[in-house]
Amino acid sequence: MKEKNDIHLAKEARNPLLRFLWISAGLLFVGLGAIGVFIPGLPTTPFLILAAACFIRSSQKLYNWLIRNKRFGPYLKDYREGKGIPKKAKILAVSMIIIFGCYSVFFAIEDPTLKIVIGVLVLVGLLYVLFKVPVMKT
Repeated sequence: MKEKNDIHLAKEARNPLLRFLWISAGLLFVGLGAIGVFIPGLPTTPFLILAAACFIRSSQKLYNWLIRNKRFGPYLKDYREGKGIPKKAKILAVSMIIIFGCYSVFFAIEDPTLKIVIGVLVLVGLLYVLFKVPVMKT
């Protein structure tokens, strides 16, 4: 059985290019999450969860920096330990998936095949967030 602290140990990619790509993606998600603090409607928590997922595959140092952050660290740590995300973050994530998914399918994309692919991906993402991401108990 895995101990609670084992999930916070990075399994860094051995391939330097892959490691660079994971770190780059993680930094991009941190940036988007930081922007989300100031832009209403842009979620912060999901981007930081993605950043943590990237860093756990590439850099123990960056992962530790993220989960030890005073403001966001406890949420990320709770999520990684299976305790869930705040209800407000889940509602916002579901709302953003629906809004941007519908916009993409109905207004932004013209190719019917691509509309179907995006629609299916939106549905899969929505179902995952709704049924697999737990809400934190207060």
